[in-house]
Amino acid sequence: MPLFSQHTARFSPDVPLEGTSSRELLKRYQPLETLATGGFGSIEICRDTHLRRRVAIKRIPLTGGAGMPASDIMDVLREAHTAAMLQHPNIVQVIDFTHDTAYAYLVMEYVDGMSLAEFLHRVDGHSLTFDETAAIADALGQALTFAHSNGVLHLDIKPANVLIDHSGNVKLTDFGMARLSSAGGFGGSRGGTIGYMPPEQLDIETGTVDERADVFALACVIYEGLCGSAPFMAATPADSLDRIIGGATYPSELIPHFPPGAEAALMSALSPMPQDRPDSIEAFCDRLLAGLGSVREGRRSLEQMVGELSNDECAADDIEPSSYEDDTVEVDPALGWAGTRWGRARNYTMRGISALSCGAFSFLLMQTAGVATLPGLVVAAVAIGAAAGLGPQIGSAISAVGFLVLMANATMQAQGILSMLPVAVIFAAAMSGWWIAWGRTEAAASAALTSALALGCLTGNTFLAAGAAVGIAAFWLGPASAAAATGMGALFARLATVALSAGGVLGLGNVAAALGDALLWAAFVLVAATAAATSLLLNAHAKRAEQGSNLAAVAAIAVAGIGTAAASCLAHHMEIASLAAAVVAKAAVAGILSSIIVGICLYSLGYQRTYTESDLS
Repeated sequence: MPLFSQHTARFSPDVPLEGTSSRELLKRYQPLETLATGGFGSIEICRDTHLRRRVAIKRIPLTGGAGMPASDIMDVLREAHTAAMLQHPNIVQVIDFTHDTAYAYLVMEYVDGMSLAEFLHRVDGHSLTFDETAAIADALGQALTFAHSNGVLHLDIKPANVLIDHSGNVKLTDFGMARLSSAGGFGGSRGGTIGYMPPEQLDIETGTVDERADVFALACVIYEGLCGSAPFMAATPADSLDRIIGGATYPSELIPHFPPGAEAALMSALSPMPQDRPDSIEAFCDRLLAGLGSVREGRRSLEQMVGELSNDECAADDIEPSSYEDDTVEVDPALGWAGTRWGRARNYTMRGISALSCGAFSFLLMQTAGVATLPGLVVAAVAIGAAAGLGPQIGSAISAVGFLVLMANATMQAQGILSMLPVAVIFAAAMSGWWIAWGRTEAAASAALTSALALGCLTGNTFLAAGAAVGIAAFWLGPASAAAATGMGALFARLATVALSAGGVLGLGNVAAALGDALLWAAFVLVAATAAATSLLLNAHAKRAEQGSNLAAVAAIAVAGIGTAAASCLAHHMEIASLAAAVVAKAAVAGILSSIIVGICLYSLGYQRTYTESDLS
């Protein structure tokens, strides 16, 4: 099974998770060596082709077996993301954390050495000296004390999660991964590993875990390191619980001259009752280390032993950079031609559309108002366009407010306040409602609306421009947002076209003449419905693309073209009925334009979509 899942959808939790997409990881990190693999996931050593260094990437399944429901996965991901960001010398640094629909990926620093589990397996007697144990206990105690002070429990402390590098440094890994592992059906709802979990963690129904659960697990690891075997290892949670209740064998019965103070600390921490254990990691380690051994000598011994036990694979790091350089870029269909080369191509394209649209419309407004000479108009339009590019929501608000000011002033002077006021109030209410519901929260919605507005005014044909708006909205937005943006954009464009042609005047009579045709309203509805249907088909394509089906994409392109052409015909039904060749040609152009835009977006920016939590439930 490949390291990276080919699912491309990203979760969008209430608290955003930072990090690159799984496909971007695939491009950046080159697999070198598989350390472990199985149902629980995999660990892969990769080379960071950007920074020329090794990293370890852990892949954890999110769905599988008896895993938790999708509705809970979002909380688990947020918890894991927060925990993974801990920064401490004795905690393995997390470089990136991301996920797709099937797996979570943890990109970590590469610790050149081995795990404590491997160390114990390979040394004589499968155990540690007192000094080595002291060094490990001291390092893990500091890591866990820091984590607990930041409100993070580990809940899966075991030898496999303790790493020792070639300098004898000890680091703890997999913070926040316990519950995430259980999302794939491995372990209980709290994750953890049998043999190291206390009774309260094993009892997923009623048990309550706190810092003392980590105290118990750490004591199990220390006991195993000293005595050569885990005290409560068993095949099932029930068997492990029975062993815990029965109690561990006293270390002094297995090892001569075992320090009494360390033994008392261990046996206290291994108590089945949480209240009988030390109430903190710090308290446990203080008691344990008091007479156990030398931390400094233990670190030196670990350094020496890891060097002797490790295979010399350092030469693999000395790879010539040229061997990783390739001028040929393979296009990822999910990201498209541009998206493969520039990670933020989709976002920049949308912002560019907003900038050009808002700048052009602002130019028309100011030109109609006669507020400046041509150079001044250009400078002002560029400035407004730049603001809209930085924040498309600002662009749609500026466009609406600017039009309202121009229309109200010109109409009141030409036709009086009674003709102006109802139009101004209704327009302001409609635009405010749309902006609050969609425009302020979705940048692409604002970009789609202003594109329909600007193109409609520039061409003088609302439904010719609607073809572009349908393609833009359907590609970047969900069905409801796409419908609202194109419908409102086409309506706004119709009113603006009438007003600008009359010097900004838009009274009741002008509105009635512009919108009095019932089939015109049917055209607005059809445009909105076309955008929604195209968006749904693009969503379906994104979900099925990995299975090799492009039917939904072809249908989206066709629906966008046919729907837009039909809307244009409805809007000009009288000219169409009289077989006006120019009108028929314009309807065809509108349909072809929308199809071309959808096709170009799919090719250049890919089919990757963003899903919300409700999409996964």
